[in-house]
Amino acid sequence: MRAWNAKPAVLTVAVTGADVFRENNPNIPYTTEEIANHSIEAAEAGATVVHLHVREDDGTPSGRPELFVDVIDRVRKGSELLTMVSTGGANDMTIDERTTGLEAKPDISGVESGSMNFGDETFITPPPAGRGIIEKALAAGIALEVEAFDVGHVVSAVRWLEEGILPPPLRINLVFGVPGGIDAGPEALAAMLRPLPPETFWTVTCVGRHHPRMLGLALLNGAPGVRTGLEDAVYLSKGVLAPSSAALCEMAVSMAHTLGREIATQEQTPELLGLG
Repeated sequence: MRAWNAKPAVLTVAVTGADVFRENNPNIPYTTEEIANHSIEAAEAGATVVHLHVREDDGTPSGRPELFVDVIDRVRKGSELLTMVSTGGANDMTIDERTTGLEAKPDISGVESGSMNFGDETFITPPPAGRGIIEKALAAGIALEVEAFDVGHVVSAVRWLEEGILPPPLRINLVFGVPGGIDAGPEALAAMLRPLPPETFWTVTCVGRHHPRMLGLALLNGAPGVRTGLEDAVYLSKGVLAPSSAALCEMAVSMAHTLGREIATQEQTPELLGLG
């Protein structure tokens, strides 16, 4: 049995998202230049993967492919980060609008394996749409990470793996704390892990006030990866707004070291993710 701290943890940064705005934290990046700069600063703080959404200059979530191309070009010029695009976008986007990031040829694409209530909205990803995103990404040579917000999403992802729709290894981001999804706590983590095959590369994300506790819990449970950034946590600590995603990465790295975990280097990350 491998020790829980045998491998370093990959640190993913999510710098902007689609659901947090400057009224939540004035440091949220909007423009492609701001998003890229925040990503590059996070790389300097220990992140090796960046999860990307794009926005219009006024902060409106966007699906314009030229914005994805611009931000990925900027990130690659300024860092060695692996780039991952969201195909979640915003809840009012069509599936076609949510998949335009694939045109920027990222290293990895996210894909939702189910639908859910998302606060007061309903976020819809029908199974055929999810399978279509997988097919499109694979045809372009883009690796995949499933974004799972509840146990049923995990079960669906494992079924896709068993049916050969998703190629191994399964990469999955377990998201906690979204209103309408699974809550944040030890029992919730155990429930999300239960269906996963042992060779799965799983990452933990937590939205909201339990963010640092869930990252700590994940690291102590041997998580192959953790995710932080202003998309997930607008506060660095209680009442203290995070000045940047880099500051949140520094917090995660410090926590990992305190708990006896190392953070993966950029050179180690592709192998840990199973990217051939």
